[in-house]
Amino acid sequence: MSTLMEVKSEEDWNKHAASLPPTTLQIISFHAPWAAPCAHMRTVLETLASSYPVTEPLSTSWVSMNAEEVMDISDSFDVTAVPYLVLTRNNQVIETVSGSDATKVRAAIEKHAKASGGSATSNGASARSVNSGSGAKNLSNYTPTTQEPATAPEYTSGEVKEDKEALHQRLSTLVKAASVMLFMKGTPSAPQCGFSRQLVALLRENSVKYGFFNILADDDVRQGLKEFADWPTFPQLWVDGELVGGLDIVKEEMSNDPEFLKAHSVTKNTTSLVAPAQQAATTV
Repeated sequence: MSTLMEVKSEEDWNKHAASLPPTTLQIISFHAPWAAPCAHMRTVLETLASSYPVTEPLSTSWVSMNAEEVMDISDSFDVTAVPYLVLTRNNQVIETVSGSDATKVRAAIEKHAKASGGSATSNGASARSVNSGSGAKNLSNYTPTTQEPATAPEYTSGEVKEDKEALHQRLSTLVKAASVMLFMKGTPSAPQCGFSRQLVALLRENSVKYGFFNILADDDVRQGLKEFADWPTFPQLWVDGELVGGLDIVKEEMSNDPEFLKAHSVTKNTTSLVAPAQQAATTV
């Protein structure tokens, strides 16, 4: 049976990818240790992988990667949230699935595995002809029953509403954690996208004292802030609890108003007067 292999470096990934024949369906899962749905998705993929035989040539390849540890690979596949599944063949992306919907993941894998002649097995039998009392059974029509273990947490509408309200309360606190707050990809010392890097440089050039939050480390904040701010992209700069915008907006504000953010700039003799940011945010 096939197994889900953890790849921990770009070098290991390149070696693995180069070893596969062009007909192999590559199932690539991106995860992060802080995202709870990723644990459920791993269970789903391990279970699915075990139902596919190891063939010659290899029909399927199952790989899992920590999206934050292999950022270049993540960027190459446009990974913006986890869990995130990428299906490729012959170095071409043929389908992606974002989120922890086990039904969508299974359907995508089965569809493309069959296209290459691969199929799942059950106790050594082909998925297309699993023996049962009623004859052959096509697993593409399979749906889980209520007796089977859940692959993702189930929430009532009331619980979802409460969770959303709690998140918005948390975001209300975070955007005021420092008088100037930057929500960015990565950290000021190690930005994970070009726009975040440029905005950090801009703040430093103007000696602005600011707090930051790495949205890659908390997907709830990352997704929730898009709705909370009604602003779909990052980085985001907030001043006194109000959204200014992204890199282009900040550049425009600084160009139009020489005094923009001057009230938040610091010198050596005033640095100690600035209050530290709260909670998960970090002051720079």
